[in-house]
Amino acid sequence: MSERRLSYGDRRPYLVPATLAELTGPTSGVVELPNRLDWSEQRRYNLDDPAELGLMYERVVRESLQVGDLRRYLDGPTLLRVWSRLVLPRRVRALWEERFPSLRSVA
Repeated sequence: MSERRLSYGDRRPYLVPATLAELTGPTSGVVELPNRLDWSEQRRYNLDDPAELGLMYERVVRESLQVGDLRRYLDGPTLLRVWSRLVLPRRVRALWEERFPSLRSVA
């Protein structure tokens, strides 16, 4: 019998908040992410630029291991607006959409 090998994405813990209402991060201006969330050279995102906002949201959703980071950097209504455009691992997308079916309806 062959064993199915789990990929890193299948084993990696992804964090999902209890509610979207608790996500009260900034909606405009420039945000600099800490190294634990973004170790790239960019790390600074202009939230008034839709492309930069989407990239920052992707990184925060994928990399957060503390609910405080989700609350600090994401905004619930903004997340609903951009969700369908985010490029996310299949598993993290499924976990968020399972907790928040409203995300599925905007996809």
